[in-house]
Formats: sequence, C-alpha cells, structure tokens
Amino acid sequence: MGIPESQLETWSHQGSVTQSSSTYETIKRALEAADAKYAGKTFEVFLQGSYGNDTNIYAESDVDVVIRLDSIYHYDVTALNAQQLAAFNAGSIPGTYPYQDYKGHVVEALQKSFGAADVKPDNKAVKIKANGGRRSADVVIATDFHRYYSGLLGTQYEQGICFFTSSGRIVNYPKQHSANCTRKHQATGSNFKRVLRIFKNMRSKLVADGLIGKGVAPSYFIEGLLYNIPDNKFSGSYENMVFNILTWLHQTTDRTKFLCANEQYYLLRDNDPVCWPIANGEQFINAVIRLWNNWS
Repeated sequence: MGIPESQLETWSHQGSVTQSSSTYETIKRALEAADAKYAGKTFEVFLQGSYGNDTNIYAESDVDVVIRLDSIYHYDVTALNAQQLAAFNAGSIPGTYPYQDYKGHVVEALQKSFGAADVKPDNKAVKIKANGGRRSADVVIATDFHRYYSGLLGTQYEQGICFFTSSGRIVNYPKQHSANCTRKHQATGSNFKRVLRIFKNMRSKLVADGLIGKGVAPSYFIEGLLYNIPDNKFSGSYENMVFNILTWLHQTTDRTKFLCANEQYYLLRDNDPVCWPIANGEQFINAVIRLWNNWS
C-alpha cells in the first residue's frame, strides 16, 4: 500500500527553470519596451504561478506573467462606513486611461516583439506560443486594485490585481499568495514546496490515466489545498508526509473554512471565478487517496 519513497522523491524535484527564466526575461523586455504606448506610465511586470513560486514540475510548460498598471487602480469600498466612504469619494480622481485602451496597447507591444501569429488574446490572458527556445506563456493584463477596510490606523487597503473577462471583473492577490507559500515553506523545514510538487505530479498521473479531467485540479488550487494542511504534517519521509496529509484530508470532512493561499478568499466555493468548485476539489482529494491506496 502507498506510493514508494523513491517515486515520491522523484516527484518532489523542481522542473527546469533555465528555459522558463529566459522566456520570462524575453517577455519582460517586450512589455517594458520604450516605444510601448503605456511606457510613460507606472507599471510592474512580474511572475506568478508555478514558476514564480518555485513549485513547477517537469510536466508544466506555461510561464505566467503579470503586467500590472499602477497609474490607475480599481477598488472595492464595500467595507467602509459612511464617513470613510465620503472621504474616499471626496479624494478620488477619475482615471483617464481606459482599461480596453491599455489592454490593446499591451497586446500591440507583444505582437510587435513576437508576431501576431504567436500572440493571441484569450478570455483571461494573452497566449504567447512557444517558439524555438521560448516556452509558451500567459500574460495577464491587469491594473492595480485596492480593497479598502477599516484598520487600526483608519482606512487601509489590501493591494491586488484586477483584470476583466467576458464575465466581468476578476480580482486576485498573487503577491500575497507567493509570500504566504514562502512562509509556509520555511515553517515546514523547506518541505511544503517539495510536497506540492508531489501532489502536482499525482494530479498529472491521474489526468494521464483518465481518472480525472485535465481542468479539475489546477496547480493554483492544489497550492491552496496544501496551504491549509497543518505544518506538523510536513515532517519525516515523503511517504510519511503524504500519508499524514491524505489522512488529515480524509478525516477533515468540513472543508468550508479552507482558504486560498493568498488568505483573501475561501478555497472551495461554487460560482466564484477565483474559487475551486466544491465538486472538483472533492474529486481531486478522493482521487489522490485512491491513487495512494491502489498503487502497485
């Protein structure tokens, strides 16, 4: 019973980073081109996803890049009281650079560098095809986002990113996700990210064997799932760690309070674009338990 230590140890290894690092630098240079129509504005380009968090496995190819425009921002003020909201409204200045213009200018910069045939805007991101030594990549075209709340020092905000799809506004917090995963990794004796890679490889095997669908367990949600596991389960051999994690997940039937790794959203919720559909999360958990129990 159980997956042998040798297989788990192999699965714990990080995938290649050289090609992905080169791909990121190439895309970053294209986005920071001096002749881009947004070049005079304040923005930041950074990695997110598996390569950005050092949790990539050999089966993963896409490099996830964010360009966040900081010259404008979108916001959520629903948590402010009437007085705070009035003060916010009094001090706000309407933006003058529409999101659709900005998005079009970013696509234009990417197509100038990589060619229109290799750069295709999709619903959530701009897809850049692999070409030669360049990996495929997804570029999220985002703006700064502020979620305001009442803190000890008065009105404060949590900073995230915001972008728009055909379904509406999407808000996420990739830097909080990355920072929290790094703290978790340090708190678990540098085991958290290694075990994450094991679970991602388990996902890849389940997909390859036709036991779950390809889109059931995205890497982002697997990272969120393991973020909720108590730190003390990440000790001992890989066999011990995986067994203890699967046992804890099996015994923890109330998962409604599980958080995404960014700690801004619940992990398992239906009809929310930034959450894991409940049935998909349960399907993945049950599938990895069966994979462990039926390994031969």
